[in-house]
Amino acid sequence: MLRRLAGAALLAATAFAPGAPENPAAPAGSSEFLVLGDWGRGGDKGQKQVAAAMAAWADARPLRFVVSTGDNFYEDGVASVTDPKWKASFEDVYTARSLQVPWFVSLGNHDYRGNVEAQVDYAKTSPRWRMPGRYFTVTEALADGTRLQLFVLDTSPFLDTYRSLVSRTKVGGQDPAVQRAWLEKELAASTADWKVVVAHHAIYSCGPHGDSAELVRGLVPLFDRAGVALYVNGHDHGLQDLVVGGRHYVTSGAGSEVTRVAPDGRTRWAAAVNGFVAVAVARDTLVLKFVDVSGAVRHEVVIARPARAP
Repeated sequence: MLRRLAGAALLAATAFAPGAPENPAAPAGSSEFLVLGDWGRGGDKGQKQVAAAMAAWADARPLRFVVSTGDNFYEDGVASVTDPKWKASFEDVYTARSLQVPWFVSLGNHDYRGNVEAQVDYAKTSPRWRMPGRYFTVTEALADGTRLQLFVLDTSPFLDTYRSLVSRTKVGGQDPAVQRAWLEKELAASTADWKVVVAHHAIYSCGPHGDSAELVRGLVPLFDRAGVALYVNGHDHGLQDLVVGGRHYVTSGAGSEVTRVAPDGRTRWAAAVNGFVAVAVARDTLVLKFVDVSGAVRHEVVIARPARAP
């Protein structure tokens, strides 16, 4: 059972950082997006406070889009496109004008407890909910001409834990080999300046769920060959920046309830605190800012664009 932070402790931070923040400024002419995960609790357990912090952040700078790292609706997903959770956990929470931008959404394991196709179908009725399939890719041409490509994965079918719970999580009909082959082909064909992979489950994590051995084996070699710059996920309910093999693996799963972190040698920074990650994209750099529920920047890092794969 995960040890959870509750009550007044919910919005308090317990953080780890081995050194001072780099404190970089966003590159001139950059475009920005936010990464949020594990949020859909009817506004409870910090969700509304995080939404307000996101709105305040987006009010102060142009925002291109939001990325969701999954577990969009607790505890059991949604039943249909008219489920009341759409209003209670999404439409009536992220109401600020500055957040009326595209939301590129991945699926989490809690979403699989409900009607997954309803989340795909909701994209046909909502101008900002973008989920054309259980996994997909989208390329954004940014203000300075930089091309950013997101590869949004559906990771539950990759994990033995969820495949063994077919009757409850409904992942049994999803073939991870087909999805992996799709990802390998799309990565190889990409000519984007930046390749960023989005998913729910961590590949590497210092939170309660830890690493995912199936994803380490199945995905990391593809990232190495294709020059993927960044992997972002949710699942563990906090904010983390881990570096393995020179690549940043970022957990942004702090949209509502938070859980403990246990930093290890790969951890650049981690906190059990509500919040989100802001990413500023320019041609040669990504600047990531880890923002807590008060709007304070708790950790910052600059990522240089990888050399193109041969």
